[in-house]
Amino acid sequence: MTRTPQDRSGEPNPLRVLTLDRLKRRTSMKWRTYPEDVLPLWVAEMDVPIAEPVVRAVTDALHLGDTGYPAGTDYAEALAVFAGKRWGWSGLAVERTAVVPDVMLGVVEMLKLVTGPGDPVVVNPPVYPPFYQFVEHLDRRVVEAPLGADLRIDPEVLEDAFRRATGTGGRAAYLLCSPHNPTGTVHTATELATVAALAERYGVRVVADEIHAPLVTGEARFVPYLSVPGAERGLALMSASKGWNLAGLKAALALAGPGAAADLARMPEEVGHGPSHLGVIAHTAALRDGTAWLDALLAGLADNRRLLTGLLAEHLPGIAHLPGEATYLAWLDCRALGLGDDPAEVFLSRGRVALSSGIPFGTGGAGHARLNLATSPEVLSEGVRRMAAALR
Repeated sequence: MTRTPQDRSGEPNPLRVLTLDRLKRRTSMKWRTYPEDVLPLWVAEMDVPIAEPVVRAVTDALHLGDTGYPAGTDYAEALAVFAGKRWGWSGLAVERTAVVPDVMLGVVEMLKLVTGPGDPVVVNPPVYPPFYQFVEHLDRRVVEAPLGADLRIDPEVLEDAFRRATGTGGRAAYLLCSPHNPTGTVHTATELATVAALAERYGVRVVADEIHAPLVTGEARFVPYLSVPGAERGLALMSASKGWNLAGLKAALALAGPGAAADLARMPEEVGHGPSHLGVIAHTAALRDGTAWLDALLAGLADNRRLLTGLLAEHLPGIAHLPGEATYLAWLDCRALGLGDDPAEVFLSRGRVALSSGIPFGTGGAGHARLNLATSPEVLSEGVRRMAAALR
């Protein structure tokens, strides 16, 4: 297992490479949703150059004309090696994996395998808004099991949700966000073992979204859900998308525990037509050859997390913020500021800085906002300055 309290890779901090003028030339959602005078610190895109091994792999494929359909197990093999080195997990079985278009579409396919129309899916709000959107679009019913005041899974609340979800018969699933978005909580091995035991007791199938797994800093340790005792019937989704800023290069992996292999085998063959071949190449290169870049990024994110804590204490002491152990997202409790249920709207209209509204994150989201700190220290500092100015 690799921990990165301080980068020793020799790579430059990717968060300090790009100027704001260069970033504004981008045409993705982060930089095109709001007017040019708005500083975007919202959607999960990082202000970084792409790791050179990824650029090289994709460029080589383009020069070769290798732009067909994905094939083979290179992606899964690269993830298995990465998981062994990074997390000390040797249990990722390549034969129990499948390439899917991206993590959330993979979640949809996994939920189709283990639930039916109208069945309940348990989530832990405040949580990534597409958990609600995709589940409801799939004609499943969301059952909330809110995080505790410490922003961790409350086993009693989770058990009550499982009891309610299974009380009328039928099938139920639990959509686990690990590490948790938006709080940055890293679930411990003990917590995940409790989840697995409860899931088995109530017959709930666990589908773990582990897209932020590479983005754990400091002394925290990411534990793959499928590695804990009792998780044999679990399913998980992983990707290099968040760790290496590859959302535009679509590809992810679905993983099954030994007791879920038959479920994964039932996934329709056409689902594998959705991923991008260039995406698979990019994600494979990131996992195989992009760890030095990742370590430099993690060190930069740790610095930014400390910077944000100091900036908030100095300029916005009314905001309560528990620094996360993972992701590049900060969950800000703005209720003491008296800005109503949607402080992000106030920061946007008065301060011209865009954060993600807390309301779509479900119960516990009102009065909160999510800030993306994967940017330069200068941009992060300017963002907080604008937020403070919005209160004057």
